[in-house]
Amino acid sequence: MSTDSSRQDERRGAELTPREIVAALDRYIVGQEDAKRAVAVALRNRWRRRQLDEELREEVMPKNIIMIGPTGVGKTEIARRLANLARAPFLKVEASKFTEVGYVGRDVESMVRDLLELGINLVKSEAEERVKERAREIAEDRILDKLEGMVTERAPLDDRDDDKKTFIVGHDGTVQSSDDAPKSKRDLLRERLRQGEFDDEYIEIELTDSHNPVIEVFSGQQGMEEMDLGSVFGNMFPQRRKRKRVKIEDAMKALVNEEASRLIDMDEISQEALKRTQQSGIIFLDEIDKIAGRESKHGPDVSREGVQRDLLPIVEGSSVTTKHGVVKTDHILFIAAGAFHLSKPSDLIPELQGRFPIRVELNSLTQKDFQQILTEPRNSLTRQYVELMRTEGIDVSFDDDSIETLAEMAFRVNDTLENIGARRLHTIMEKVFEALSFDAPDRDDDSFTVSSHYVQERLEGILEDEDLSRYIL
Repeated sequence: MSTDSSRQDERRGAELTPREIVAALDRYIVGQEDAKRAVAVALRNRWRRRQLDEELREEVMPKNIIMIGPTGVGKTEIARRLANLARAPFLKVEASKFTEVGYVGRDVESMVRDLLELGINLVKSEAEERVKERAREIAEDRILDKLEGMVTERAPLDDRDDDKKTFIVGHDGTVQSSDDAPKSKRDLLRERLRQGEFDDEYIEIELTDSHNPVIEVFSGQQGMEEMDLGSVFGNMFPQRRKRKRVKIEDAMKALVNEEASRLIDMDEISQEALKRTQQSGIIFLDEIDKIAGRESKHGPDVSREGVQRDLLPIVEGSSVTTKHGVVKTDHILFIAAGAFHLSKPSDLIPELQGRFPIRVELNSLTQKDFQQILTEPRNSLTRQYVELMRTEGIDVSFDDDSIETLAEMAFRVNDTLENIGARRLHTIMEKVFEALSFDAPDRDDDSFTVSSHYVQERLEGILEDEDLSRYIL
């Protein structure tokens, strides 16, 4: 894999200034300026570290971040969008799913292995995109080999003949197109293949069968994650080929994927992914407050502090053995998050607290925030419902009052019941659109306006019955 392509990948996000990073996050996330600024600086610092000489570069450690705030205010979304900007391997994992070494469950090192696998998938998809055109040409040739034996050649025909599988063959063996320009039979077939004229025709193709039951059985065993079972059993169980009869449209996709995989070097992919994971990887540790309590004498909390102790060397910097090589975690950025309703960051063991020097508090969402979330982001909820209903031939529109009422309702329910942040909007919107979504295929009219009155009509009865709203909203 060329260094030029790697540098190009880095330029996509890492060279953005903190102000540009915040502006990019603003397109998807409303408010939370402090958190956006903190992650923007963390991402920019990675670029700054790469500009240092090698000796000093190894000494500059990432400044890990703890985000503190209620659920649904944007903690996960900020981290995920940041990773997309940086084109970096990104893993979201719940800290509460891990157990202390010695207990049944996943150990904390598995998060690093999962991150590397995501890095390999990311680098592989980029490499496949670069060779896609070449892979398509090879796939076309494989399909054309099949098509040449299927089509009918006959003597020169009248141009008015509309049989797409009949070719006008000249006396010199060339194929005449409708404009009388001589073309080889293969060129004309390629032209028609690209135009989609053969998409619904069936052909038989041969593909590599990646299914290996022995490897899959062993891969599921605990403790086998760091072994490259493919290389262990690869010679014993060589790759098999399987024949399939499929439509040409589907055959093209399958063959392009297979040829793209052949054109790339997986050893280079693994090495590049290993480097990118170590230098640019981001692990988002959600629900860290769930392991913040100190040891209790009984019950399921027995390994909380043990999980923290196991996390500590990973966050501080250690070497984790994987089937693709050893991953050093020294420069992986860790972003932890939690609501901290029943605990506080100071309940974490002191050593772990020290590895998260930056603490950012995210604010609960206001009614104005809800209004902005409904309309401003690129993937806003109102746009999603408009496009969903458009598939049924219904033009949905929202008046200004309805947006305000939706935001007010969401804020009221969060204030009265459990505060689940922006996720409350999903529940509210689904309830408002429940009847329309059900009746949409049978409606005669092709337009619908969501008004304030309609929103209140759909929700008011439920809000008045507080006991019922606890279950529905």
